[in-house]
Amino acid sequence: MDIREMSRNQITDELAHLKSSFEKYAAAGLKLDMSRGKPCAEQLDLSLPMLNLLQTADDCIDENGLDCRNYGVIDGIPEAKRLMAYMLDDKPENVFVFGNSSLTVMYDTIARCLDFGCLGSLPWAQLPCVKFICPTPGYDRHFAILEQFGIEMLPVAMLEDGPDMDEVEKLVATDACIKGIWCVPKYANPTGAVYSDETVRRLSSMKCAAEDFRIFWDNAYCIHALSEDAQQNDVLLDIGAACREANNPNRYFKFASTSKITFPGAGVAAMAASAENIAETKRLCGAQMIGHDKLNQLRHVRFFPNKDALLEHMQKHAAILSPKFDLVQQKLEAGLSGSGVASWTQPRGGYFVSFDGLPGTAKRTVELAREAGVVLTGAGATWPHGSDPQDKNIRIAPTMPSLDDLSQALDIFVCCAKIAALETLI
Repeated sequence: MDIREMSRNQITDELAHLKSSFEKYAAAGLKLDMSRGKPCAEQLDLSLPMLNLLQTADDCIDENGLDCRNYGVIDGIPEAKRLMAYMLDDKPENVFVFGNSSLTVMYDTIARCLDFGCLGSLPWAQLPCVKFICPTPGYDRHFAILEQFGIEMLPVAMLEDGPDMDEVEKLVATDACIKGIWCVPKYANPTGAVYSDETVRRLSSMKCAAEDFRIFWDNAYCIHALSEDAQQNDVLLDIGAACREANNPNRYFKFASTSKITFPGAGVAAMAASAENIAETKRLCGAQMIGHDKLNQLRHVRFFPNKDALLEHMQKHAAILSPKFDLVQQKLEAGLSGSGVASWTQPRGGYFVSFDGLPGTAKRTVELAREAGVVLTGAGATWPHGSDPQDKNIRIAPTMPSLDDLSQALDIFVCCAKIAALETLI
């Protein structure tokens, strides 16, 4: 029954029943952290054989004869550039292989733009203001980077096919202080949206008041489909090709990593960009580094000798994760469908489900869940500065718990969401 159609007595009775259930959940002593989208142990185990691939000195030689135990090769060994080029949908010569974290690469890329500008433009730090478009709900760590650098964030609604492009085009056309936009284009964090071809083309061709406007294309979930059907059919138009077609070849930076493919603390991250952008990145990084961990690059390319091996590995991930995402849908549907309490996304890939409760209920839901032993991502995290103006969005991260623990956590979550919704009516 839709709670908005309930009488006051019905609301009071239902609230009392739910709070009784809540007390039982809280007394059970469950301790479960679902605050981040982490791989579970079973996923990490899939990559353990990779750690034994380099046993001798000969194992440490790349295809060009380089001893990867030593200094050199600032932008990555050839095999690693090819592997990451597949993930980045680009050519190996346009790829720069970094360390283990794409977040670090994105942070440093922003820092270089601030300190040195882009291809001869005035350094952003010398401008009176710098602004970024932030599709919301979005990725909290993107927002944290901008906040640390003092960059103003402009929220734009995230739709089923990408950001609201009418609003994006309106903003960038007239404000030269807007220097970039964050994009998680495939299985977006947290909604699971996949950018449409039209959205990609509009991003690449839109008129920008800032000539050095940059698209930060964080394709973190490029091969993280939850089914073979999704892997084959959820095809993302390449932003690089679209930008070249629109005569804006330097507009984009593409990022990806193996963090949720192999080991989050020991993966390989890379950036792809135009030849001009890559050349500038190599020049500027030359003072910062001599090269990243080439032994780790070797381990990855020996473990994934071709794209078929990589996709086969990701099918194993999907076999572990799909039942968890199915369980989220089953529990939310059984507990909340038709209640008027909430809506949620049904992603075909990625790591999250985006949940919208009634306005004014997200913080209360998260607070109640914590009291019952389930730690969720903080309410508001999917908005700049952690401030959701409607206090309704919650990011559900179901990947790390076991199915049994997740089942209990979702029962608690549904109970808490209902309590918060009924309390707002009273």
